[in-house]
Parts: sequence; structure tokens; C-alpha cells
Amino acid sequence: MSREGKTDYRILIIGAGPGGMCTAIKLQEAGITDFLILEKAGGVGGTWWHNRYPGAECDVKSHLYSFSFELKRDWSRPFAGQAEILEYLEQVATKYKVLPFVRFHTEVRATHWQDDASRWEVSTADCTTYRASIVISGMGMFNDLAWPEIEGLSEFGGTMFHSARWNQQHDLTGKRVAVIGSAASAVQFIPEIAEKTSRLHVFQRTANWVAPKDDAPYTEEQLKHLREDPNAIHESRAKIYRELNEFMLFDNPKLQADLTGYARRNLEVVKDPELRKKLTPTHPFGCKRPLFSNRYYPVFNLPQVELVTDSIARITQGGIVTTDGREREIDTLIIATGFQVSKYLSAIEVTGREGRKLEDAWSDGAQAYLGVATSGFPNLYMLYGPNTNNGSIIAMIEIQVGWIVQQIERMQREDLVSLDVRPEVEARYNEDIQQAIRKVEVWQASCGNYYSVGSGRMVTQWPHTIDDFARCLAAPDPAAFDQVPATA
Repeated sequence: MSREGKTDYRILIIGAGPGGMCTAIKLQEAGITDFLILEKAGGVGGTWWHNRYPGAECDVKSHLYSFSFELKRDWSRPFAGQAEILEYLEQVATKYKVLPFVRFHTEVRATHWQDDASRWEVSTADCTTYRASIVISGMGMFNDLAWPEIEGLSEFGGTMFHSARWNQQHDLTGKRVAVIGSAASAVQFIPEIAEKTSRLHVFQRTANWVAPKDDAPYTEEQLKHLREDPNAIHESRAKIYRELNEFMLFDNPKLQADLTGYARRNLEVVKDPELRKKLTPTHPFGCKRPLFSNRYYPVFNLPQVELVTDSIARITQGGIVTTDGREREIDTLIIATGFQVSKYLSAIEVTGREGRKLEDAWSDGAQAYLGVATSGFPNLYMLYGPNTNNGSIIAMIEIQVGWIVQQIERMQREDLVSLDVRPEVEARYNEDIQQAIRKVEVWQASCGNYYSVGSGRMVTQWPHTIDDFARCLAAPDPAAFDQVPATA
């Protein structure tokens, strides 16, 4: 049957980012084709489709930030930019015939488990209801934009936009611009816009460590070697993998000292000692997301750039007032406060068995068995779910997708209607995760990171290596799930 107009499927996938794409590819390899991807955007790529701010790029080297089954040997530089990453993902989608399975411009608003029918009903913004036995979320962490709660924000009379939804039509040349936020996206786009502006105010709440980035474009000789030597790309991936596995644990005192030293030396380019002091973090390297840039700190030597560390009191129609009573007049306000990363799938309305809401199940923080399945929500799987953030997310996603496909094949093999992780299994797994997190010393420091929620639970980070994650998901445990056979 054609997918045109069809609303009942065995599997529905939410999102055509790297997670949804990888799932589609691996399902086809397993001979499973009764599935559909619902994607709110007009193309594949997920965060790389939506995040088009100037200077957007990845902080994981591209030889590893790419699928193991589709290696690209001619990345232009070690850390590829948004356009090159999106082009790669689009090529993967075409080559592996993902596009026929995608329904674009289809935003999922809610998904509800039907106890009597043992299936999911998925509602979209255009009021269509889809039905499926299995739902796989490829939404990940970066969905709901985080907007600061500042008095008068909605009253601003100039041009305002979030960095994750960049206004491509707005020319910043000669404008008086304010940026609220100084983390990952700001560090990347501020160097791109600074010289265009007549005045640029960067509002920083907490200083971040910004280490140098080894990102010189590949030479023709290097590219020739990568193309012609069949082992070159594999050797490069293996080296990056080893480095990430060591870096992500934050447990090597020498490495920590070296990284802190690199970041401090990176700061030395800032000429004004008082300004340099304001840009120097007081928390240990790794407490917050480490950032990398060779171009961020030099911006603060430009005469039109001001770092503002006073708190914002309110926003007026034409400017920003800080707590010292000073008002800075601006034309353009760019919000660079990231995403509500702790919401995951609860960014949409989800109800499981007996109508239980996912947001209630996660009242003290998002949690899932293996970061993929939550008790009380049968046949529902998440990619880039709770406590899976670390290292290369592409590598982590491939591991998760492999595990999910095994669950689906098990359901088919054993003629099961549903699989639901046992609550005690999920609880034990997550307590182990939190215990491991508490042993990562730098994450216990006070730095206002986005890793934790109000309960104190750290819901984003994976506290071990990528190898450890692969071992955890290598052998699915049938006893971890309550199962319902089709004959029940």
C-alpha cells in the first residue's frame, strides 16, 4: 500500500534528524518497511536543518561525527560547519532511500497509548491521527527553545529572534545588537557578526571555558591521503574515538590541567586585564559544557564590543536596563539561551498505560532504562534520551538504534503485542547512573549547568565511555521487560 494518505503503521518515528534517519536505514536492513517518519521541518537533518546561525558547526570532529556505515573522506576541515553536515545528511537520506518514508511538514503534538488496543495514537498539528504498535522518538534534547524570563521581553520594539531560529532576512550591518547568552551558539556566531555591528553588547551570566580548536582546513595533500588510503579514515576515527573516550570522563588530572591551561592561554589574547578576568570561569573545566573556538576571545578587543556582566533588570521597547540602572539602546536582540534540554520527549504530550503522563513519570527528572525506554510506556523508545549525552552522539545513536531493532525483532519473533520495561529494573539502572555521576568530581561543582534539574538529578550526561555504553546495550535482557503475547 502507498504511504500517501495511510495513517496506520507498525512503527512511527518522530523526527528525521540523524536518529530518525539511522533508524529508518537499520529497519530496512532488517527487512522492516512498514514504518513512517513524521518530520515537522521541510527536510532531513534535525538540529542541522533548524540551526542555521552564522558560524554554526560541530564540536566533535567530523570523521567521527558521521555514520560508521557511510564514511565521508573529504570533509573540508576537522570540525565541519552546519551546511556541510546538512549536505552529508541529505546525501545519506538519498543514498539509503530514507526520503520515501518521510512525511515532511508534519509536526507531532501528542502521542497516547491505547490500553485496549495495545497501540499508540499519534496526533499532529494538522489534526491527523496516526496509529502504530511502536513509536520511536528521534526528538533528542534540542526541541523546545529556552527563552529567558525577563521583564519586558515581549515589549521589545526592535527585531528579536532566537539564535536557533536565526532571522536570515535581517541584516545586522550597522545595527546596535545585544546578545543574551554566552554559551555554545553565542561562542560560534558572535565572531561572525561582531565586525558588522555598530555596537555589540554581550550579556554574560556565567563565564565559560573556551579552549582552542584545532580546525585548520585540510590541505589537498591531506585530502588526497584520506581519499586514496583505505585505512586513513578508519585510523582517524579510531584516534578521535580514543581521545573522546578519555576526555569525556573528566577523571584524568593531567588532562584536566592541560585543558584548563589551553583555555587560559586562549584567553590571553584579550588585551584588557579586567575584561579578561570577567571572561575567566571560576568553576573547573568540564563542570559546564566545554566550548571550543579560536575566534571568540579576539572579538572582545574590538572597540564596538562590550561584555556586560551586570544582571538584566528589564527590557524596554528600545533597550536593555541592567540592575545598576543603566539602559543600553539597541535595534536588535538575539536570544542565545539554548534549549530546554531536560524535557526530551516530554516536550510533547505523552500518555502511557492508564493515561499516565510522561511529565508526571518524570516529575523529579527525565529517566529511562538504558536511556531508551521508560516504564509504563510500552513499545516507546527514545534516541538521544535521558543520560545518553557524551562523546559523539552519532556513535551513541547507532548503538541505541541497534538495541531498538533487536527489541522489534524479538516482538516479531515471539509474537508479542507489547514490551514494557519493569519499574524496578528502570529504577535500579537509573540509581546506578546517578551514583556514577556523583563520582564525576567536576560535575558536582556549582556552575549552573544545564545537566541537572531542580531535584538535583543529572538527566543529560552519560558518565562512562562510549565503549561502556555499547557493552550495556550489546545483550538485551528479556527479563527486564513485562511482555504481552498476541494470544493474551
